[in-house]
Amino acid sequence: MSEDAAYVDKGKEFKRDTNYITTRITRDGADGYPVEPGRYRLIAARACPWANRTIIVRRLLGLEDAISLGMPGPTHDQRSWTFDLDPDGKDPVLGIERLQQAYFARDPEYPRGITVPAIVDVPTGKVVTNDFAQITLDFESEWVDYHRDGAPDLYPQALREEIDAVNKRVFTEVNNGVYRAGFAGSQEAYDAAYDRLFTALDWLEERLSKQRFLVGDTITEADVRLFTTLARFDPVYHGHFKCNRQKLDEFDALWGYARDLFQTPGFGDTVDFEQIKQHYYIVHKDVNPTQIVPKGPDLANWLTPHGREALGGKPFGDGTPPGPVPQNERVTPGHGAG
Repeated sequence: MSEDAAYVDKGKEFKRDTNYITTRITRDGADGYPVEPGRYRLIAARACPWANRTIIVRRLLGLEDAISLGMPGPTHDQRSWTFDLDPDGKDPVLGIERLQQAYFARDPEYPRGITVPAIVDVPTGKVVTNDFAQITLDFESEWVDYHRDGAPDLYPQALREEIDAVNKRVFTEVNNGVYRAGFAGSQEAYDAAYDRLFTALDWLEERLSKQRFLVGDTITEADVRLFTTLARFDPVYHGHFKCNRQKLDEFDALWGYARDLFQTPGFGDTVDFEQIKQHYYIVHKDVNPTQIVPKGPDLANWLTPHGREALGGKPFGDGTPPGPVPQNERVTPGHGAG
């Protein structure tokens, strides 16, 4: 089961299970898992917005050589994400067919959903953590010795209080808000979710009409967390989740902001629109019983000029963009924009 593979509960409001394996990988190894390059494998499906965050942050910080990446395919059954895109249907490092196997190696009676992202301890084959919010924060603060030269500070100490406040509202009202609408079990629950979502999007539109990035004048953790929802809005959430007051490209500031990030190395080059659509429209059978995947929308507009430079700020501050995407981690040709 994926982080977002919830099911419509008739008459009920969607509630996300937020109980995760909260073991952390830290410099002091307090939880038994010290920072150690080459020891851990990030399992992150491109289709999942929560996993997409970790792929973006890993790339922005240049942690590719320190933490390897395994990518399940976009669809899965009730049991688990599977490595169906890999030769012989097995992760080439862990040697497993299902992510479930790594969870059961940690706890043979693991009772919750098998979610991505997850970090696996390669020597033991056990999941260390699936706490998606903490994973990126730890990439930023615990893995600093292995950041690339010119890596941005995505969680600057002076801005953390504001970043945390923005992240809280964005998670509650936008990241999770689209699911609240999509999995609403009654008209009343849907109407309330729809209103909450667009109230928050209007707040973001106003905020981003005056500043290039969500917090400060460079990209931060807050931008990463909002971006992965925006990237999925027109291809999925507008239609599939009935979040259809307007499309993302009908906002002014939000649409410019989303394109600005998409065209920044580390963001758009991690997005696979085809896998995104396959995941939502095939896996969510309660919402889309036919499992038909729409051909549209045309996504070439993600590459059009955004004009956000006029607001000032620099994506990487005094740092530099990440280099080219490693060959074995590039999005399949034709699955991105354009």
